[in-house]
Amino acid sequence: MAEQENPVPEPAEQRPDAAEEGLNAVEEEVVPVEEEAHDVESDGTEELSAEDLAILDDAQQDLVAEMREDMLRARAELVNFRNRVERDRQLNREATITEVLRALLPALDDLDRAETHGELVEGTPMALIAAKLRGAFERFGLSRFGEVGEPFDPSRHEALFQQPTPGADSETVLDVIDFGYRFGDRVVRPAKVAVAVPVRE
Repeated sequence: MAEQENPVPEPAEQRPDAAEEGLNAVEEEVVPVEEEAHDVESDGTEELSAEDLAILDDAQQDLVAEMREDMLRARAELVNFRNRVERDRQLNREATITEVLRALLPALDDLDRAETHGELVEGTPMALIAAKLRGAFERFGLSRFGEVGEPFDPSRHEALFQQPTPGADSETVLDVIDFGYRFGDRVVRPAKVAVAVPVRE
C-alpha cells in the first residue's frame, strides 16, 4: 500500500505571490484611513458660518482702515517737518543777510552825507562806487525809507529830539538825520529823525 503524502504548505517566503498579496492587503487598509482624514478636513472648513465670515471681513476692513490712517498721519508729519525745516532755513538766511547789511549801513550813511554836501558829483569815481553799492544792496532787497513830512511812526522812526512847530497838528518828521532801512518786511534800522510836535499853549 503506497504511502499517502500529505502536502505541506510552503512557507510564505517561498511563495512568489505572497509579498504581492501582503502589499495589496496593506493598501486596502490604508485607503479608507486617507479618505476618512480627507472627509474630516473638508468638514472642518465648512464649519465657518456666514456670521464668522462677516466677522473676519469686518476685522480685515478695520485693519486696512487703521493702516491707511497711520500712513496718512505719517505723511502729514513728514510734510510738516519739511515745511518747518524750510521755514527755519529761510529765517536763518534772512537773519544772516540782515546782520551783514546792518554792519554795512554806516558806509551808506557816509555816502548819503557826501551826497547831501555835494561831494558825489556825477561821473566821478566816488559817485560810481556809491551807485554800485546802492545797486548791490537793492538786489538783496534792502530798501530805504524816511522822508520829511511823513507821520511819525515809532516802529519805523527813532526820534532823536522833538521840536514844537507852529501849525503842526500831529507828530511828523521834521528832519531826517539818518535814513531807515528795511529788508523785506523786517526793519533793519529805524530812521533817525527830528520830530515836529504841535505847540502847547
